[in-house]
Amino acid sequence: MSRTNLRRSRMALIAAGALVAAAAGSAAAAAPFGASAAAAAGCTVDYKIQNQWNGGLTAAVSVTNNGAAVSSWQLEWSFAGSEQISQGWNATVSQSGAAVTAKSLSYNGALATGGSASFGFNASGNGNSAVPATFKLNGVTCNGDTTGPTDPTDPTDPPTDPPAGSKVNNPYEGAKVYVNPEWSEKAAAEAGGSRVSNQPTGVWLDRIAAIEGANGGMGLRDHLDSALTQKGSGELVVQLVIYNLPGRDCAALASNGELGPTEIGRYKTEYIDPIAAILADSKYAGLRIVTTVEIDSLPNLVTNAGGRPTATPACDVMKANGNYVKGVGYALNKLGDAGNVYNYIDAGHHGWIGWDDNFGASADVFHQAATAEGATVDDVQGFITNTANYSALKETNFKIEDSVNGTSVRQSKWVDWNRYTDELSFAQAFRTKLVSVGFKSDIGMLIDTSRNGWGGTARPTGPGATTSVDTYVDGGRNDRRIHLGNWCNQAGAGLGERPKAAPEAGIDAYVWMKPPGESDGSSKEIPNDEGKGFDRMCDPTYTGNARNNNNMSGALGDAPVSGKWFSAQFQELMKNAYPAL
Repeated sequence: MSRTNLRRSRMALIAAGALVAAAAGSAAAAAPFGASAAAAAGCTVDYKIQNQWNGGLTAAVSVTNNGAAVSSWQLEWSFAGSEQISQGWNATVSQSGAAVTAKSLSYNGALATGGSASFGFNASGNGNSAVPATFKLNGVTCNGDTTGPTDPTDPTDPPTDPPAGSKVNNPYEGAKVYVNPEWSEKAAAEAGGSRVSNQPTGVWLDRIAAIEGANGGMGLRDHLDSALTQKGSGELVVQLVIYNLPGRDCAALASNGELGPTEIGRYKTEYIDPIAAILADSKYAGLRIVTTVEIDSLPNLVTNAGGRPTATPACDVMKANGNYVKGVGYALNKLGDAGNVYNYIDAGHHGWIGWDDNFGASADVFHQAATAEGATVDDVQGFITNTANYSALKETNFKIEDSVNGTSVRQSKWVDWNRYTDELSFAQAFRTKLVSVGFKSDIGMLIDTSRNGWGGTARPTGPGATTSVDTYVDGGRNDRRIHLGNWCNQAGAGLGERPKAAPEAGIDAYVWMKPPGESDGSSKEIPNDEGKGFDRMCDPTYTGNARNNNNMSGALGDAPVSGKWFSAQFQELMKNAYPAL
């Protein structure tokens, strides 16, 4: 599929009208993304065809309300051709014949005087779609000036990009978060998927080809250009996953990468440098760009190398050659040069780092990496836990201080002497530890809640029986995995808390960094050109290893290669969502 990036826009001054929507994602103060409806005295509509190809288009609409505040809105227009809406985000978009209606959602109906917001949609088309001739907002026909920038490559067109914002302590506060159109389209195509298809997710740059766009998909600039459209005149966060270290994921074959253990030079010059150059483009200075830096790499050096019982030869190699530490340091240094980039280092999860032997040692390794290759702690905005994992956000039916018949919860088979029972308590405590080893006192934590809801019929309604500490914990735990060490396409998992900003002390945001519905790894060996191997932990018949105490893997069957769409998993995540959809 060939795409052109012709961005056609038309500015419509509206004699009377109202409107419109805040684009996807988090809002401040733990709010999820957000008089009676009436027509305002005037508004300005900017309708852009962002991407168009023979067969479809992606468009975005943004509106500035120039009149009285409104509490809800409805925008109507008609297509001139045969376009058919396939999905929308940040609005309920429906179509009857050529007529299209976009209605506000529960979180974005209110629009203050002078406020601006945006929504978008995908539609089928013949590659020759035009900007609609007229709009109606809350029943009032829009008319007036229809001139505006039509081609971003034309220097005579006025600029549409907002000025760069200043660096903030928490990039998610007061900002919308980018909805990846590619993920959104897949989610919306699933039965019931429109309930979550407007949620923001991470964009994974998991190989060099992803920078320009692998296999015809969107590249980094495509995503950033799309983000500018979603942004409107407010603030918007774009979430990128930086994930291509040499010898990547030395303890799991499913997420191995394209670079060999010694190819640190290629990592720097062919991967990080091009990303850094794009992020430094002044065109994108008005975006808040959050990077999740190298999933699972540094924790592997602590737990899976150096004589540990769970050590692998590959992790021993990466510990000895130092290329994980060098690579992370280099990434932090180069990406952090852009004033609008916020680096968050991956910090595993409580079922990995929460034990005494791992907790302090991991903080020390993170500080080593954050001061390598020219990086400093000033290049670190914070840390992210539970990325692409399943650890429950909160265990509500037991706590680490509990005991049963004189036996501590820590001695249960499930907790196994860990200091933490869930991600929230771990993330908050680990933040304190990280500050103690030299990170800035204002660092924030992100928690990936994309697949840790554990709702559905299997969710306990109260504590387990007090027959023993094991019956107490197992009967009451929300996390229904067979073992904390299980990580691949877990059966019974559900969508977790929806993305939101500043939900708890020390937590910058709950995020969906792992896009729900994308596989962790294949259930059997599948040849591919992405360097991704077959890991038995993704095989539902596997009886385990030392890292999961020789338990069954708990993985779903018939899974594709990591990163590919896994419909059965997506449906199960929706079914078991907590909070429920």
